[in-house]
Amino acid sequence: MSLSLEKVKPTYGYSKILHLLLNFLLPIVLLILIRLNFFQLAVVLVILSKWRMVALKPRFWAANIRANSIDLIFGLSMVIFMAQSANIYYQAGWVLIYATWLIFIKPSTDLLMVSLQAFMSQLVGLSAIYLIWVNGPLYVLVFLTGVICYLAAHHFFDNYNEPYAKLLSYSWAYFGASLGWLLGHWLIYYKVLSQPVLILSILGYGLSMIYYLDHRNKLKRIYKNEIIFTLIIIIGIVILFSNWGNKVI
Repeated sequence: MSLSLEKVKPTYGYSKILHLLLNFLLPIVLLILIRLNFFQLAVVLVILSKWRMVALKPRFWAANIRANSIDLIFGLSMVIFMAQSANIYYQAGWVLIYATWLIFIKPSTDLLMVSLQAFMSQLVGLSAIYLIWVNGPLYVLVFLTGVICYLAAHHFFDNYNEPYAKLLSYSWAYFGASLGWLLGHWLIYYKVLSQPVLILSILGYGLSMIYYLDHRNKLKRIYKNEIIFTLIIIIGIVILFSNWGNKVI
């Protein structure tokens, strides 16, 4: 009897296998819905997959939604990418990426993997928003940019037990929203990646690397200078070699 009870625990045994199977099947089901032109239903399914956010008392909902927002952003972005993809091969690629996220990346609590979760969610979240909202109201684009930057930064700093996590997260959100407002007037696209997304991703990756190394007491002065110099060079190239006279959509 005790052996049977052990096997149904969610961390291992039958329940663990079932959990992995459901995570593997979710992207496939989403692809089927997209192929059948049930985009809204696919969005609803991603939201319903996070039902545990509201499984507790209402006073915990806000904290649970924020804690699960990174996974929700990633899932909704995958649905958008599948719907916008030109053929089944690209869509299958997004299915594979989403399955990898659900099975290997999202469950990890290692600091490096948590940092990767925040970076990936910001990258795909902003990419998806700028992909579908190119002709939408600028103020909505700016707001969504700030929200995604805030949630990604909060997820990053919260797992480092950063005492100024809220202040740093709001600062990054303000910077992201400001950059989105400024560059939103001259939206430039490199294939499918917009300029605001590219700049925020480059800066976010570099700054998070500096923070991670400093947290692990591995940030030497030469490493810090190399990272900052590389960021300046890359951002400079992006700005100088962009065609500011036209919108490339």
